Amino acid sequence: MVTKHVITGKKISSPKVIVILGPTGSGKTALGVKLAAALNGEIISADSRQVYRGMDIGTGKDLAEYKIGRRQIPYHLIDIISPNTKFNLARYQKLAVKVINEIVSRGRLPIIVGGTGLYLQAVVDNYHLSAVKPDTKKRDALEKKGAAALFKKLIILKPEFAAKINNSDQNNARRLARYLEIIETSENIESKKIASPFKFLVLGIDVDNVQMRAKIEKRLDRRLEKENMIAEVGRLHQEGVSYKRLISFGLEYKFISYFLQEKINREVMRDKLLTAIYRFAKKQKTWFRRWEKQGRKIAWVKDEEGARKKIIKFLK
Repeated sequence: MVTKHVITGKKISSPKVIVILGPTGSGKTALGVKLAAALNGEIISADSRQVYRGMDIGTGKDLAEYKIGRRQIPYHLIDIISPNTKFNLARYQKLAVKVINEIVSRGRLPIIVGGTGLYLQAVVDNYHLSAVKPDTKKRDALEKKGAAALFKKLIILKPEFAAKINNSDQNNARRLARYLEIIETSENIESKKIASPFKFLVLGIDVDNVQMRAKIEKRLDRRLEKENMIAEVGRLHQEGVSYKRLISFGLEYKFISYFLQEKINREVMRDKLLTAIYRFAKKQKTWFRRWEKQGRKIAWVKDEEGARKKIIKFLK
C-alpha cells in the first residue's frame, strides 16, 4: 500500500502510526487529542471497555476532551457495541487495522491511544490470532468452570501471557476459555507474528507511582461525587445488563455492583475501588516494561513537548 505522508507529502510504502500508552489516569487522552489537533490526526482507542456503549464514566471516555474549541477531533472504536455483546482481541485487532487504513487513505495520521496492553501489542506486533478455529463444545465445557478457575489454569500453562491480561479479561470466563482453547491445541496465543504493513512510534507517558495514585484518587472521587458514576452502573443494570456481566468488567463496575446489591457499603466500596484501580495501574506499568524487555522500543515522555519532538523526528 502506497500513501502520502501527512506532513511531507512524500510517497511512502509503510504508513506511519503513533501509539500513546500509559497507565490509567496518566493523561493519555488529553495528550493524544492535542497531538491529533496539531498533526492532522485521528484517535483510535485501545481500551477494552470503551468499546461498549453506555459505559462512559467508569471507563473514562471523557468524550468532551475530543473537542478543542469548536473543533471535533475524530475518534474510533469507542461506543461501537452493546455491553451485552461479546468482544474479543481478534475482533479488536481486525477493526483497528481497518480503521488505520481508512485514516491513512484520508491522508491523516493514525494515533492509537490506550492502556489495554494486549490490544496494543496485537496491533503493533501484528499477532496472527485466527490460526485456531473455535471449538464451541470445548469452550462451553471450560467456561462452566468459572473465570477464577480458568485464570489459575492459564497462570500455570502460560504465566507470561496471563500476566498481560487486563482486569476485564481476568473476570471473563468466555474469553479465558478461548485463550485456553488456543493454548491447549498447541498454538501460542501470540504464536505467529507477521511483518506489519505499518511503522509504529510507541510513546509511553512516564508517571511515578505517588503522582499516579494522587491522580487516581482525585479522579475517582470526582466520578463518584460529581459525575454520578453509581447512577451509570444502576442505569446499565436497569437496561438489561446483569450484575454478573457488570462485575465481569471489573474495577468500577465490579465494586459499584457489589454496593448496589448491598454487599458492601459506600465507604468500603470507595476504598476497595481506589486500591483496585491503583493496583491495576501498577500492573499496566509492569506490562509495558515487560513489552520493552521483549524488544518493543517505547519512547517515554513526560509532556506534550517531549512527545511532539519525537513524533516530528519519526515522521521525517
